[in-house]
Amino acid sequence: MERGGAAAPSDAELAARLRRRDPRAFDELYARYHPRIFSFLVRLSGRRDVAEDLFQDTWLAVARHADRLAEDTDLAAWLFTIARNRHRSHRRSAVLDLARAVLFSREPAPAAPGPEAAADARAEVAALEGALRSLAAGHREVLLLGAVEGLEAAQVAKVLGIREEAARKRLSRARAELAACLEKRNAERPRTGSTPPISAADAAHRRARGGSR
Repeated sequence: MERGGAAAPSDAELAARLRRRDPRAFDELYARYHPRIFSFLVRLSGRRDVAEDLFQDTWLAVARHADRLAEDTDLAAWLFTIARNRHRSHRRSAVLDLARAVLFSREPAPAAPGPEAAADARAEVAALEGALRSLAAGHREVLLLGAVEGLEAAQVAKVLGIREEAARKRLSRARAELAACLEKRNAERPRTGSTPPISAADAAHRRARGGSR
């Protein structure tokens, strides 16, 4: 991507400028990552109002510590780690009442669906939301980081503070758990039209990959 004829700086270049306390570097970092960080916090907490507070806390922490970044810092992993830690701190101080957490909201909706197709689509989204809410917190966050945000396994491992192989295994288990939840919900809910039930495995894998960056 280019702006004004100049290539956008890499994350490594941004990190170096942040260490030098370049004020424009923080603005560029915010512009690059704030939609993903906010989306992650909304889905992780399940509440937009909570996410807004955590989002502000995250960027205040970034501003306080940016000049102390190590030279080999992975900016994406660093930012998601701060956001996750803010959420974990919040959970320790209050019991969260999880509300909506839409996992696949980036997927475009079909154009002008008929009543039956629209009803089926709403039921499918509800099933996905319910399945995500039912996951253990560790599985929900690894899905959000790996499948939705598209972080590499090494980055996910850094955020979660685990080994890369452990991150891969946790993501695999989370996908399997989500698939099992979807399979059960598909079997239980009635269909309004003739469209066959979604494949849980396909929904868990294909759609999650479609929502990643």
